[in-house]
Amino acid sequence: MAYPFAEIEKKWQARWDERGAHSPDLASAKKPFYNLMMFPYPSAEGLHVGNFFAFTGSDIHGRFKKMQGYDVFEPMGFDAFGIHSENFALKMGVHPSDLVPRNIKNFRDNQLKRMGAMFDWSRQVDTTQPSYYKWTQWMFVQLMKNGLAERRTGPVNWCPSCKTVLANEQVIDGECERCGTEVVQREMAQWYFKISQFSKRLLDNLETIDWSPVTKHAQEVWIGKSEGARLRFPLEGENAGEIEVFTTRPDTVFGATYVVLAPEHPLVETLTTDAQREAVAAYQKQAAKKNARDRLDATREKTGVFTGGVCVNPATQERVPVWVSDYVLVTYGTGAIMAVPAHDERDFAFATKFKLPIRTVIDPNDEGTPATKPEEAYIGEGRMVSSGNFTGTTSESAREAIPAWLEKQGFGERTIQYRLHDWCVSRQRYWGPPIPVIYCEKCGALPVPEEDLPVLLPKSDDYKPDDSGLSPLARNAEFVKATCPGCGGPATRDTDVLDNFLDSAWYFLRYPSVHRDDVPLDPALTKQWLPVDMYIGGQEHAVLHLMYTRFLCMALHDMGHLHFEEPFKKFRAHGMIVKDGAKMSKSRGNVVNPDEFIDRFGADTFRMYLMFLGPYTEGGDFQDDGIVGIARFLDRTHQLFDRWLEAKPEGGEGPSQATVSELHRVIAKVIEDTGDLKYNTAIAALMELLNTLRKEKNLDRETMHAFLSLLAPYAPHLAEELYEKSGGEETTVFDSGMPVADPGKIVRETVTLGVQVNGKMRGTIETAPDASEDVIRAAVQDEPNVARHLDGKNIVKWIVIPGRIVNVIVR
Repeated sequence: MAYPFAEIEKKWQARWDERGAHSPDLASAKKPFYNLMMFPYPSAEGLHVGNFFAFTGSDIHGRFKKMQGYDVFEPMGFDAFGIHSENFALKMGVHPSDLVPRNIKNFRDNQLKRMGAMFDWSRQVDTTQPSYYKWTQWMFVQLMKNGLAERRTGPVNWCPSCKTVLANEQVIDGECERCGTEVVQREMAQWYFKISQFSKRLLDNLETIDWSPVTKHAQEVWIGKSEGARLRFPLEGENAGEIEVFTTRPDTVFGATYVVLAPEHPLVETLTTDAQREAVAAYQKQAAKKNARDRLDATREKTGVFTGGVCVNPATQERVPVWVSDYVLVTYGTGAIMAVPAHDERDFAFATKFKLPIRTVIDPNDEGTPATKPEEAYIGEGRMVSSGNFTGTTSESAREAIPAWLEKQGFGERTIQYRLHDWCVSRQRYWGPPIPVIYCEKCGALPVPEEDLPVLLPKSDDYKPDDSGLSPLARNAEFVKATCPGCGGPATRDTDVLDNFLDSAWYFLRYPSVHRDDVPLDPALTKQWLPVDMYIGGQEHAVLHLMYTRFLCMALHDMGHLHFEEPFKKFRAHGMIVKDGAKMSKSRGNVVNPDEFIDRFGADTFRMYLMFLGPYTEGGDFQDDGIVGIARFLDRTHQLFDRWLEAKPEGGEGPSQATVSELHRVIAKVIEDTGDLKYNTAIAALMELLNTLRKEKNLDRETMHAFLSLLAPYAPHLAEELYEKSGGEETTVFDSGMPVADPGKIVRETVTLGVQVNGKMRGTIETAPDASEDVIRAAVQDEPNVARHLDGKNIVKWIVIPGRIVNVIVR
């Protein structure tokens, strides 16, 4: 029979609330540990299994640190502004200000409180509350006052479905990251945060911060450091000036036979001759309809048009034609390129189509003689040819020497370019914090005075976005009308709202200070509790949320508001849960509802099953019948304690040497693996220990309580109940501390099993001779070489021959 999990879990959730067990006194904490998880968007569908997986793993880590003697602060809140809530409200015909509070209540009271996490609800944040977004607007004002927020007109990413501008980071392969609609370019005036000024710091700090390697790599790629040179191609005659290009291959400048401008480049108008003006205008109109993904597609046939204008190659002093083509983006580099068709594949395709000159300047054969007209672009290294005084040198040395030579003549200099662009924060939607800026014809754009914050979002039924490029707030005359804080004259408000990624870029800073209405950050508490000790979240936020938090902390640090510039001492990316080998989605009908499993098996069982699916940082495959094994484990744990307590456990000679050895081995294993987030193997070790304890006739309180201490972070309700029933000395098992392993007591008999994947030997594991199949599976998935061969595969069958071999069948 299943143990009475519903009764036990309800009891201990109420007990924790009564005691305020999860609300530490932050000011008096002796050993603070800030354990953070990514706060959720409160959808109408409720908490999904991905949230539950992420939060459980983070909570286990927090509870583990508490048992190690830390004062753990584990807050929770809601990222409740944004397009998701607004679109659902429009669909349902319910105002978001009415819908969101209902969703939050459901998340908190019906789901999050049931999962057994030690959330400190006394410090909850809700980004839609004026008491929170007052300080979001304050952040904007500080950036504006310090020259890090700027309004400028330029091409922006526009989602025709969401009817709003998107930041570059919110465009994935040319599509809106939220709805998947193809993004188009529009020319609009928007507010930007100057994150690009922090590119070098953001990149350099990746070498020292303790983050998941996969996350650091994603940020490194997105920041996109390129070492090269800025070269200037002078214009002639009436068009005095120059075209500036950035290139990572300045050694090839002698082979530049034409220059290409992006269709949006401001010099297109200047350079286009009357004879070519109609053709260029038509091409610009055509290019505006294409997204960045299509324009950068290397397989697409190149298109373009000659402007009629020319410039001068600074190395050869030859006149070269200036073309317009959409394979050059105005948002990357300078929006112009020197085209070297002999040594660039895109330029080669373009030059071949339009019959432009192709000049080889690097000889791949290192023979020092010019090659005949190439059949394809050569992009490697070699000996310089047809390159003036640099002929005969290596391309590597020319890469340094040519920019230095051109710099002396005023035509260029070596430089470093970053791919990271400024963060566009204007959104043409309703459900968000209004941008705190007032426009006056006399004074220009001014920040709303801090004493007038927050600029409240007015409740309005007219909040449906349109394709005008203006926010719904622009239709609210009462909101738009304002008084200039500079001269007192008539003025208007900015009618856009802030990107909700700004809401989430600083929420963790607010948690400790949530009870302060007069300041955003309590200085003493911020100093005591920040930066965050451990942050666990999804890898999908690597170049959005996680990049923005780093930028904002650096900016606030430079302004003197923070004593640190990196927000998280440690960040770990968790894996993803799939269902029966497939990604979960409504269309597949394979979405897991956590409520159903908690109702049937209890929160402790559901927590442990999710953690047992596979390595926490990789995720696992959820199969409905798999949870039965964990349910059986907790049932047997409950039964073991019942039998032991009925046997009047006081006194006796204590457990056998073999049991003591196994206990200390498992203590060492569970503590090490739990600290490393290897929860699946820690649970497997607990299963082995339970098997040993069930066979032992002379169990004592020390052994049983050691087992409970190891179990507590994973199954907190049951551990509390059994600790209390068995006469625990502390108020809670979480104050009892972690047991300490004695290496001198560990003597263990093991067997070695070969591990095959689809019949091919991939590694070996060591287990106890009587290890269960669940324990063996966990050990197999933890073996590094085997794990590489399982990565991304769907396990269809396990073949376990006890004491000999394991064969994993995958597809």
